[in-house]
Amino acid sequence: QVQLVESGGGLVQAGDSLRLSCAASGRTFSSYSMGWFRQAPGKDREFVSTIGSSGYDTYYADSVKGRFTISRDNAKNTVYLQMNSLKPEDTAVYYCAAGYRRIVPRPKPSDFDYWGQGTQVTVSS
Repeated sequence: QVQLVESGGGLVQAGDSLRLSCAASGRTFSSYSMGWFRQAPGKDREFVSTIGSSGYDTYYADSVKGRFTISRDNAKNTVYLQMNSLKPEDTAVYYCAAGYRRIVPRPKPSDFDYWGQGTQVTVSS
């Protein structure tokens, strides 16, 4: 089992950058696929990005491709989401997730087994 704690959210202006972090407990972090999802008020939780256990394979939602970068440091048990050129439509609670399955280009929330509590990102226009 793994516990996930996100940090790095906040209130920024359009065009600004933020880096989210997700710290994981446990000694088997390097065996998990990791993902970032987000959920805006009144909307379903949607996929943002995912990274394989080794860090070499990554996928992004079309809405963030070219602006967001996912990475992981298995020595620090941490996954990151660097968000650049933020837009008001990026406003949401961002969740980190861990799973046993190999990553796929368009994962569903049900593809992941463990979730963090979320961190709020608000982008003002």
